[in-house]
Amino acid sequence: MTQASIKEYKVQQLIDNNSVVVFSKSYCPYCKQTKKTLDELNAEYELLELDEVSDGSALQDALEQISGQRTVPNVYIKQQHIGGNSDVQSLKSGGKLASLLKEAGALKA
Repeated sequence: MTQASIKEYKVQQLIDNNSVVVFSKSYCPYCKQTKKTLDELNAEYELLELDEVSDGSALQDALEQISGQRTVPNVYIKQQHIGGNSDVQSLKSGGKLASLLKEAGALKA
């Protein structure tokens, strides 16, 4: 296995083993908005701050290979690529985000 395929495997495992995953960077304002939106809905999600892990850049490259999106936030719900902050906000304003999270079993009681 190449280093790139190892990183793709690691990213895919995070996606496959969690109801909701947010790939983020701690300083990114769009990431902060996405996390705030999910927190306001009492969503449980796996968070990976790519700027806080040593292999973050390689993981971001792998994420691009998997999703076609290099930018963050990069959000998955029930193993489906949702997109970035604008996609999350569109789902919220359209009334669909909470139901997606509920279907994923990701809403805290």
